[in-house]
Amino acid sequence: MLRVSLTAAALILAFTAGCGRSRDLLAHSCVATDQKFIQAASLDVTAFNELAVDFRAGGVGADEIALEAFDAAERVGHVKPNDPSLREAQKYLDAMFTEYGEAVTLHAEGKDAGERMLRAYGLANFARDVLAEAQPALQREGCDVGPLL
Repeated sequence: MLRVSLTAAALILAFTAGCGRSRDLLAHSCVATDQKFIQAASLDVTAFNELAVDFRAGGVGADEIALEAFDAAERVGHVKPNDPSLREAQKYLDAMFTEYGEAVTLHAEGKDAGERMLRAYGLANFARDVLAEAQPALQREGCDVGPLL
């Protein structure tokens, strides 16, 4: 009885995991909302990177960069891409901006921000990995994620 239950559970898991993954891998698209997301996210990432350089150089205060990080997280979430890789990257970028904003806020309060900053960089790397893997398929569909890499 236990062997039958385990076998059934394994088959169900294999079927659902396999079907979900293959569907996501084959469902790349480049519709208007995908293009709009790439454009908006690229602008946010580029602008934020420049602001972060200014922050590290002392030209921008912690309050300003934290507010910009939280605003960028909100803006990244507004456009709803159709492509599954772009949706996944969107979640990572939203979380990355939020973690960065939290880290800067903690740092400004004299608290340890290391864990939050490390998380922000990790999330940025996850987003980059997802986009790099999807880049060839998205390119074939007409979407260039190069500015986000």
